Amino acid sequence: MINLFNTQIESLSIHRVGNKSRNEAIFLSENTYRLTDEATPLLKEYFLKPFREKEENYYQFAHDVDLEYNDMFQFANEIFAHPERAHAVSKKITKHLFEQSNHPHIKNGEVYVTYLTNLSIDNNIVDAIGIFKSEIKADFIQFEEKESDLEMQLKQGINLSKLDKGCIIFNYKKEEGYKILTIDSNRYDARYWLEHFLSVDAFEDENFQTKKYLKMVQDFAKEVVLPAEDKKEEIMFMNRSVNYFAKNDEFEEENFLNEVLENPDLQSEFKSYKSDKAEKYSIEDLSSFPISNNAVTDVRKKIKSVINLDTNVSIKLDFINPESAEKFIEKGWDEERQMYYYLVYFNKENKS
Repeated sequence: MINLFNTQIESLSIHRVGNKSRNEAIFLSENTYRLTDEATPLLKEYFLKPFREKEENYYQFAHDVDLEYNDMFQFANEIFAHPERAHAVSKKITKHLFEQSNHPHIKNGEVYVTYLTNLSIDNNIVDAIGIFKSEIKADFIQFEEKESDLEMQLKQGINLSKLDKGCIIFNYKKEEGYKILTIDSNRYDARYWLEHFLSVDAFEDENFQTKKYLKMVQDFAKEVVLPAEDKKEEIMFMNRSVNYFAKNDEFEEENFLNEVLENPDLQSEFKSYKSDKAEKYSIEDLSSFPISNNAVTDVRKKIKSVINLDTNVSIKLDFINPESAEKFIEKGWDEERQMYYYLVYFNKENKS
């Protein structure tokens, strides 16, 4: 979990990279940018807002042979060890980005390298390196007084409400390759930013494990529980599953299955499903792990507890307690109409 509210920008270097395949140039500023009281809060919001609004999916620097061969990992090491060298290292980072900018779809743009302090991650106060890139220019109108008239001038600039690309490298978990958050709003080449420039893999912490396991559970519900039972049971199974994760600090697979799947046949099918699909979800040999409450909250928001019927009627199951659906909704078959039906019990209708 992160908190960026008290983050301070200690230094800012601004450079520009072109597209190497189109013979566009690179421009490296000689000096750091002199931050002003007016610009600093605007830039801080521009750089950090996307990370406050995005799910916390962490990455870490990686390399097929050894982490020491990852260029960005070495640049981060140098800045964290010697913050006063941040501007000099920012030039190396920008040159490295320029070398990766050779796909025809990659746009030129400004690169901002910042040294950040007073960030909170997993209840630890740390420093960080922020690397951001602006690509898309927006048209705007500027007015200028000329004698007795206002003259309109059409110009182009950066829209401060949308950051195109960015990453925050936290000075935390160095041995694993640092914890990193990244965004890419303009995915012209999805491999350019993550793979070629940063060279990162997913950080397999409790957040990663919780989300991946719940994703596997969700797909099992859709591919196995739904065909074997019905939509109501699929939703009930997912509600029980998410509630198990929400009320426990540690995940234990056997306890989970005994609590959410009463049918022994479905328990066997779940184990077979996991065995077949574990590699796809990166959860091989994963049967116990610490549960991330933030990950559970993110997953719960995405689960749709709605039964859509072919008679243009929808039933929304909005229960924190899944047992409520079992008590108040019954499914049956009407011989006369030759149709299924749901019987819903209630005391009164909500007026809102």
